Amino acid sequence: MSDDRPDRPRTTGLLDALEVRRNAAVGVAAGAVLAVLVYLVRVFELLGPNAGTQRYPFVGPEGWFLLLGVVLASATALLVTTALTAATAVRLARRL
Repeated sequence: MSDDRPDRPRTTGLLDALEVRRNAAVGVAAGAVLAVLVYLVRVFELLGPNAGTQRYPFVGPEGWFLLLGVVLASATALLVTTALTAATAVRLARRL
């Protein structure tokens, strides 16, 4: 079966017009920077020691905060990518 389907329009033009690839790169960079900063602040106690005492099973506090950092980076990347793509779509719609 061929990938060229005449009954479906190609979406590469839309993705290029909305600059999705660039927006995703910016989103991933922003998410990674935010996650690294939060991780460093928390693990190295840059804002002071943690007042609470908790137990972190299996991987210890650094492991849990690393996992939370991955989740934070992913969510931030998705949010930034969506916002930038929506802003690009609005800009293109106003130009028409």
